[in-house]
Amino acid sequence: MTGKDERTGIREAMDRLLAGTPLRSDGALTIVALAAEAEVKRHILTHRHTDLKDEFYARVRAQGHVPESERRLRERLTQTEERLRSARAEIAELKEANSAFARIVNVLTVENAEFRKVPSSRSVTPLKVH
Repeated sequence: MTGKDERTGIREAMDRLLAGTPLRSDGALTIVALAAEAEVKRHILTHRHTDLKDEFYARVRAQGHVPESERRLRERLTQTEERLRSARAEIAELKEANSAFARIVNVLTVENAEFRKVPSSRSVTPLKVH
């Protein structure tokens, strides 16, 4: 295939991908799919026809279409950020509960020590600490 035929094939492949009518690829708006659609090796686009690669990306952006892979990544990022927010909230609650339990243990320790000082004639039985 000559350079001119190659370029024509790449442009036609671009048009098919952007129109959503792929013949030879999965239809993703990526360089890999463009190379498959144009039946050229990927390095042909990334090294020999960099202007066509740039044109393809510009047309994708201009069309306002988000590639499926990027959409999935954005979705995953949103889910991960939500899980992180939830985990941080749970950690804050657990820290608060831990502090409250520590205060309770301290109060009970002081009270227990006070009860141990009481003469045994009273009806209070001190707790045994192991």
